[in-house]
Amino acid sequence: MSLQIVQTVALLFLPTLSAEIIDDGVLAADTEFILQRGGVMLLISSLQVICAVGAVKYGVYTAVAVARDIRAAVFEQVQSLSSREIGIFGTPSLITRTTNDVQQVQSLVLATLTGLVSAPITAGSGVVLALGQDVPMALALVAVVPLLSLPLLFIIRRLRPIFSSMQERVDAVNRVLREQITGIQVIRAFARDEFEQGRFARANTELTEVSVRAGLLTSSMFPLAATLVNLFSVLMVWLGAYRIHAGGMQVGALTAFLGYLTLILVAVVTATFMLMMVPRAEICAERIIEVLNAESSVAVPSKPLARVSRPGHLDLRGVHFRYPGAQEAVLHGVDLVARPGETTAVVGSTGSGKSTLLGLVARLADATAGEVLVGGEDIRRLDRSALSRTVGLAPQTATLIAGTVASNLRLGRPDASEEDLWHALEVAQARDFVESLDARLDAPVSQGGANLSGGQRQRLAIARVLVHRPLLYLFDDSFSALDYATAARLRAALAQEVADAAVVMVSQRVATIRHADRIVVLEAGVVVGTGTHEELLATSPVYREIVLSQPDEEETA
Repeated sequence: MSLQIVQTVALLFLPTLSAEIIDDGVLAADTEFILQRGGVMLLISSLQVICAVGAVKYGVYTAVAVARDIRAAVFEQVQSLSSREIGIFGTPSLITRTTNDVQQVQSLVLATLTGLVSAPITAGSGVVLALGQDVPMALALVAVVPLLSLPLLFIIRRLRPIFSSMQERVDAVNRVLREQITGIQVIRAFARDEFEQGRFARANTELTEVSVRAGLLTSSMFPLAATLVNLFSVLMVWLGAYRIHAGGMQVGALTAFLGYLTLILVAVVTATFMLMMVPRAEICAERIIEVLNAESSVAVPSKPLARVSRPGHLDLRGVHFRYPGAQEAVLHGVDLVARPGETTAVVGSTGSGKSTLLGLVARLADATAGEVLVGGEDIRRLDRSALSRTVGLAPQTATLIAGTVASNLRLGRPDASEEDLWHALEVAQARDFVESLDARLDAPVSQGGANLSGGQRQRLAIARVLVHRPLLYLFDDSFSALDYATAARLRAALAQEVADAAVVMVSQRVATIRHADRIVVLEAGVVVGTGTHEELLATSPVYREIVLSQPDEEETA
């Protein structure tokens, strides 16, 4: 701010010095005076340039720092949101808000610090100094400057709804592109390349149309501003010539006045052009604030508990859950018990709410009714780190993070030794394929584990939970990509490894869960049976139907 003020004041001195050189130096043929004032102008110009460069430098640093802090705040907020809120915003929109929207705000901050701050100072001070040269001419200048601003401000007002629509179109393009990239295998398998190209073309065309409208309005400002500036300059020269002819003004004063006129008009036009960035940055700021003000349905307790009273115990009591906007709840009054040293299995048809149930235990979302007790405590009262230490989840989709095999395995326990990693890999039946990799534990893992097969990803996800060593293991259909023989070896090794912990296992395969201590049968979100494999075969028609619908994999093997 100080550098901007200094460079603006220095710039405003130059027309006055120029007028003195003309009136008292050139017209009086005083070479010494010309050299003296010229030296002063050179020093002031040097100071103005130095301050301008410094102002831009620190303005850039400030704008980039503001953008950095906003991105960090948005990222931290998104991390605190539950899957429920993330689903409402949508992943493509959150990516756009964190990148493109923050970039627009950064551009406005930079424009403000480098131009908008000095523009009003230049315009206001220029008018005051112009009054000192010639009052009638200055009053005429004050009258015509608003005429320059009004049409430009009208265009800026028209830009706001267009920029709002543009950001929505950017979200749409990101959404289609993300779907096509992540679903490229499915698209090619069903030969839907042309259809997806058409989807992207429509989204791209809509964004292009909005961008063209914004570009037409934006580009019209430049010739309009140039035309108005030139017209005002001609008008001021005509009035100045009349004043000089009438003896009310000197030639140097007219030169100084034209210098102030140029500075004022340039300041007004510059400010107007920079204000053109305000509508889009305003829309982007509103979208960012919308994320920052979002309240997570997974609320942080005011006095979180750091420990549980009964490690390894899980109790679900009358749990209901409804997704946002859904007409029906996914879970209805679910009761479930898991104890240390026991394996509790959850089985049911597709869409019965099995994965949602485990998500509630891991507190990816909060139950809309009922209680989820982990270690004897309601999970809504537990500190997040305490819950993480207690519960380990191997999700249905084995998500790996770009890095190495070791960095993925150490995700829950960064201090795990290599011996711990190899032991977990051995239990998860993944040691052989990791040893076959060139870099072994340091072998690279691409984003999402795209350079690994589905079975390899699942085994690494299981090993990651084993390295974590929680008191309660949640396996959400984690063996679905494994052949029966591998799954059988893994279950046998796993039974010894987690013998002292509670295990809750979701599976579509009856062979995977038939030896569980307790099997819970879900149908449309309702518990319709609980017992052992033999008990449910005798008492539960739903479970018996599931068993009969599957071949006996053990005999087949």
